Amino acid sequence: MGAREQSAAEFLRDLPAVHELAASLDAPHPLAVAAARRAIDEHRALLLEGRLAEVGDITSRARELLVELERPSLRRVINATGVIVHTNLGRAPLSEAARDAVRGAAEGYANLELDLESGQRGSRHAHVEGLLQELTGAEAAIVVNNGAGAVLLATAALAGPGRAAVVSRGQLVEIGGGFRIPEVVAQSGARLIEVGTTNRTRRLDYERALDAAGPQTAVILRVHPSNFRSLGFVEEVAIEALCELGVPVIDDVGSGVLGDGAALTALGDEPSIRRSVAAGAALTCCSGDKLLGGPQAGLIVGTSRAVAAARQHPLARALRIDKLSLAALEATLLLYRNPERARREIPVLAMLDAGEDELERRARRLRDAIGTEGARLGRAVAKVGGGALPLIELEGPVIELLSERSPVEIAGRLRAFSPPVIGRIHDGRVLLDPRTLCEGELESAAAAARAAV
Repeated sequence: MGAREQSAAEFLRDLPAVHELAASLDAPHPLAVAAARRAIDEHRALLLEGRLAEVGDITSRARELLVELERPSLRRVINATGVIVHTNLGRAPLSEAARDAVRGAAEGYANLELDLESGQRGSRHAHVEGLLQELTGAEAAIVVNNGAGAVLLATAALAGPGRAAVVSRGQLVEIGGGFRIPEVVAQSGARLIEVGTTNRTRRLDYERALDAAGPQTAVILRVHPSNFRSLGFVEEVAIEALCELGVPVIDDVGSGVLGDGAALTALGDEPSIRRSVAAGAALTCCSGDKLLGGPQAGLIVGTSRAVAAARQHPLARALRIDKLSLAALEATLLLYRNPERARREIPVLAMLDAGEDELERRARRLRDAIGTEGARLGRAVAKVGGGALPLIELEGPVIELLSERSPVEIAGRLRAFSPPVIGRIHDGRVLLDPRTLCEGELESAAAAARAAV
C-alpha cells in the first residue's frame, strides 16, 4: 500500500526499532544508532502530524543522516554577500601565506615558547613583537586572542581597581555581541568618568575631569565607534591632543589599519595604528581579523613600560593567543613589509582595491557560467563590514538570480549546496556579489546557482 492508502497508526506500528535500523547501516555503531534514532523520530513526527504524503523510505533517510552526522559543523563557505569583513562568516579570509603558516604550525610541534638559539624558555609574543615594532614604530607589543580582550587587558593593566578611566560620552558604544565599553571598564576594576556629550566632546572637558579626579585618574580611554557614527554637529578630540594631557592614553583603533604604505582610498579616515603610536599613546589596541586582514587576535602596541604592565597582568594568560592564530598573524604581518604585495595578497585589501573592470569581468564570467536564463547583470552596493567604515558604499556589478522560486527558497538552496554559497536578498532578488568571490570560487558559486534556480 502507498502512503495515502495506509493509515498513520499502521505506519507507526511498522516503524523499526532503533537497533534494527542501525544494524542495516554501514557505519560505526554509535553513529549508526544516532542516525537511526533521528530517522525514526522524524518519521514518527510526520505521522503524528498527519503528513503521510511526506513519509519516505526510512532506511534511505537514515543513510542521508549518516552523511550529515559525519560532516563537520564548521565548514568552509563561499561568501557572495559583498560584505568583505563578514562577522558571521569568520571576518577576514586569510592570505595564502597565512594559510601555509597555519598548516606548518599544525604539523607536529612548534617553537611556540622556546628560544631555539639558547634552548631556554621563550615568549610566544617574540614571534610577532619585532614585526609590530617595525611596522608601527612602537617600543613594544603583546598579542592576545581578540580585540575585545586587548581593550580589557589594556584597561585592567593601566587603570585597575579604584582608579579612574576617562571616556567621552560619544564613545560609550555597544558593538557586536552586546560588547559595551562601560561594562569593559567595569570588568577591569576601573571607575568610569564620562566627559562631554553624545555628539561633542572638547579638550576642555577632559582637562576638567582630570583636575577633578586628581591623582585617582589613571588613563584616558579613546574608543573607535565601530558601526556607530555621529554626523552633523559633532566634535571630538584628536589623539595627538589627548596625549598632551599628562596621563596615559589607551587608544582602541578598532579595525587595525596598519601604517600608510598599504592604505587604500576606500579606507577613508579609518584611524591607523601608526598615527596613534606616533602621537604618544601608552597603548594602542586593535583587532587582527578586520582591516588588518589576519586571524582573530587582539594587538596591543605601545611604550615598553605600558606593554610590560599588560604582559605581567594575570589576564594576559587567560587571554593569550594560540599557536595557529599566531602563525597566521606573523605571516600576515610579514606581507606588510612590502605594501604592494600586501594590497595584492591579503584578501581584504585586494577586495577593497578591486577595480570596476576586474569586478565586471568576474560578474560576466559568473553570469555566463550560470546561464542567461538563470542570471543577469545588475548593480548594487557592497559593504566593508566588521564594524569598519559603516558609511562607505562600494558600488559595483552583481549577479541577480532569476527563478520562479522565492528568494528565501533560492537562498536556502544555495546554503544547502556543497560548499554552501551565501548570497544576499535585496529588493526581492537574490544577489551574488563578485567582490567577495575569489577566482577559484566562481565555478562553485555558478554550480550552486544553477542548482538553486
